[in-house]
Parts: sequence; structure tokens; C-alpha cells
Amino acid sequence: MINVIVEMSKYVILTLMVIYTFYCFFLVRQQKEYEKRESLFKQILLIFFMDFTAFLVLYLKTRDIRILLFYAEMMAYFAAVQILYRIFYKKASYLLMNNMCMLMSVGFIMLCRLDLTSATRQLMIVAGSTAVSMVVPVIIRKTRFFRKLTWLYAGVGIVVLLAVLVLARTSFGAKLSLFGMQPSEVIKITFVFFAASLLSGKLTIAKLIQATAVAGAHVLILVASRDLGSALIFFVTYLVMVYVATRRLSILGIGLLGGAAASVGAYFMFGHVRQRVVAWRDPMAVYENEGYQIAQSLFAIGTGGWFGMGLLQGSPEKIPVVTKDFIFSAICEELGSIFGICLILVCMSFFLMIVNIALKLENPFYKLVALGLGCEYAFQVFLTVGGVTKFIPLTGVTLPLVSYGGSSCMSTILVLSVIQGLYIRREDEGIQIEKLRKEAAKRNRRGKEEEGADLYEAAPKQK
Repeated sequence: MINVIVEMSKYVILTLMVIYTFYCFFLVRQQKEYEKRESLFKQILLIFFMDFTAFLVLYLKTRDIRILLFYAEMMAYFAAVQILYRIFYKKASYLLMNNMCMLMSVGFIMLCRLDLTSATRQLMIVAGSTAVSMVVPVIIRKTRFFRKLTWLYAGVGIVVLLAVLVLARTSFGAKLSLFGMQPSEVIKITFVFFAASLLSGKLTIAKLIQATAVAGAHVLILVASRDLGSALIFFVTYLVMVYVATRRLSILGIGLLGGAAASVGAYFMFGHVRQRVVAWRDPMAVYENEGYQIAQSLFAIGTGGWFGMGLLQGSPEKIPVVTKDFIFSAICEELGSIFGICLILVCMSFFLMIVNIALKLENPFYKLVALGLGCEYAFQVFLTVGGVTKFIPLTGVTLPLVSYGGSSCMSTILVLSVIQGLYIRREDEGIQIEKLRKEAAKRNRRGKEEEGADLYEAAPKQK
């Protein structure tokens, strides 16, 4: 009977995920407010039923009471997030919040299946980060000094990255962590604020040179630490922000050529980069060594097929570092490639929502901040999914909110809280613009009425 439930559950989970993904894009077309609220509530129900089905299967297969305890804690966290935002931030984007809960749900399901201890630790970090980030939207909404801290952002970023370079221990061929954290994840935020501060407003050659020099310092320190995945994210984000600020294709072309040259240089400078390129070109030729990880990832995705093997029916634990770099492969093996495609579409919905917020902001500084943070998120998703599917060489970055990684989850939650603050600012701007428009229309009508009265008084009286 349990095997029947497990077999049926994968189709139930897949159906719920497909419907949720449909609502992510359908919501954009809905104009009436009550229709949007209804669709958002349906999304919450879909998340609830998917989590209930998945954790029921995990418990029936393992009979581990800790699964039920974790499920209760996770649902309490999601309920708290939904309720608190509706109390304190009535103008927040609930689609962004629902997408965050959905991605976390998928991550928690797979982490519980792979390593319950890691899942518990991740939930604690997520809850703490969310508690801290609750004050960020109101700070973004009320304060006006963020643009003035240009060189503070630059100084903090460079000093912290240098501390990692000097003090951190080498792990998996790179210096990543310091005191149990990965500082580059948080510096992504300060880096975007620095670039937006210097590139917004009147842009001169001197400002562009200064911004490029500081951005180059960030990237070079990361390269020296052999954190090439983060270096690539920083580089691409800065290139996009410069292009948006200048609107010059020549700068974009020069940046792309420079990035290509740097990639070739990294290939000859770093042995682990050459190993990853060799594994990417033909993983089966080096299956026993460099190609084992990517080969197991491809086996997992192929074994799962379109509909997946079902929870606890596959063997994703055979993939090294599966909870971090290769969790997407585990998802495709047990929940199916269709589920994986829907997951990518939810991430794309995330990114498009951030871009939409950026385009509607009037302040150029906050516009660039939103675009930069959205670019970092989207490119990190691309690097992760592209690496595990052999579309590009592996870079060793995590899938935001899904993979195990406290620093990654914490920084992503902070990014989303900043975006929520910008969304609320945009709503405030919209209300202010609408109020000014109504006042102008009222004055216009009053002026026409007075003009008509004057003409009437001036007209000759007929007997």
C-alpha cells in the first residue's frame, strides 16, 4: 500500500507544481485586485498540499518522527512569514513571497530526504535571517541616505574579501568560508549598492573608471581566492549595470571580450578549472576522477525521466556534494524533469518580477539596485542549472533558497527583503503620482468652469 501511495504521490506533487507555475505567470495578466488575491491564496494552498503530500511520503517510508516535527516547524515558519508580512507590509508583493516559500519548500523536501540534520540547520538559519530581514523593507522605504554611502560599500567589500583571502582555509580548491560563513554571498549586496550609487545620476568618465577599478578589485580578490563562481557573478552583474547606466553596446562588447580573455587565462592559471573543463567536455572519458560528479548528475536526471522515480525511490546520494551544488539533479531524479522545468520557470518568474519592479521605479539609484540584485539571482540560477546539466562547466555555486547553504539562503532572503522594500516604494510612488494627477485634473476642471463663468458674464445680455 505504501508503494502505491509513493507512486501516486509523484503525480500529485507534479500536478500541484505545474498549477502553481501557471499561476506565477497568469497573475501578471490579471487586472482586478480581488482576482489577484484569489490567485495568490490558491498558490498558498498549492504549497500547503504539496508539502503535506511530500512529507507524508517521507514519513511513511522512514517512520522517523523527526520528519513530522520538522514538517510542523516548517509550516509554522511559512505561516509566520505570510501573517507578519500581511500585518506590517500590506503593500508588499505577495507573489514574491509565495515564490520564496515554494522554492524553500522544494529545498526542505529534498534536504529532509537526503540529510535531515542539514534540513534542520537550514530551517534555523532561514528563520533567523527572516526575523532580521523583516526590518529591511521599512528601512529601504523610509531612509534616503543609501546612495551617499558609495565608498563605505566599496571599502567593506574589499576589506572583507581580503580577510577571506588571507585567513580562510582552502576547501574544494578555493577559499570560501570565514568563521563558518561565506562572506562573498553578503558582499554581493554591498557590491550592487556601490555600483548603483556611482553609476546613477550624471555619469562621467571619471566615475566610470572609479567604478570599474573597484569592481575589478572585487573580482581579482575572488579570483585569487579561487572563488571563480562568485567572481563570474560579480563580473556579469557589473557589466549589465554599466550597460543599463550608459546604454552603450560598445562597453558591453568590450566587457564580453575581456570576460572571454579572462576565462582563457583562468583555464591556464588554475588546475581545477582545467579539470572542470575536461569533465565538461567528456565526463565519461574521466569517469573515475574529474568526470564522476557530473556523470552521476546526468545519470540521475536521465533515470528520473519526465515524471521522476518518486521520493526515496532514487539514488541521488551517489552524487558527491548533492545537497549543495547538485540538488537540482536530485530533484529531477525523484520528482521528474517536468518538475525541474517548472522550478526553473518559478525562478524566472522571480527574476521577471524584480525586473518589472525596477522598470517602474522613478529613482535611478534604486532602479539600478533592483536590476543588479535581479541579475545576480538569475545568473546564479543559470550557473547552477547549467553546470549540473552539462550545459556549461561546473562553477560550484548553489541554487538560491533550494540548495543547502546558510550563507546563500541568508543573503538571498536579505535580497528579497530589499526588493520588497523597493516594491513598496514603487507602490508609494504610484499612489503619489495618482494623487498629483487627480489634483491636476481637479484644477483643470475648476479652471474651465471659471473660464466658462467669465465668458458668460462677458457675453451681452439679450432682452
